[in-house]
Amino acid sequence: MTNATFYHAGCPVCVTAEQRLVAALDPAKFCVKIVHLGQERAQVANARAAGVRSVPALVVEGTVFHINHGADLTVLG
Repeated sequence: MTNATFYHAGCPVCVTAEQRLVAALDPAKFCVKIVHLGQERAQVANARAAGVRSVPALVVEGTVFHINHGADLTVLG
């Protein structure tokens, strides 16, 4: 099983990406943790350390995939 983390801030772009992208991933292959940075501000440092610069973003085994552009991490904390 591949671990992945989907970071978002709750904006419409983020919510749509979460609904569509995460649902498209095969749950038999991916264990996806969803982190709402607007509600979990303490996780901003983890997102930044993983290489996330804006959300929504999906991190899979150390590789960051920035999806569209909802919000910069600088505005989240």
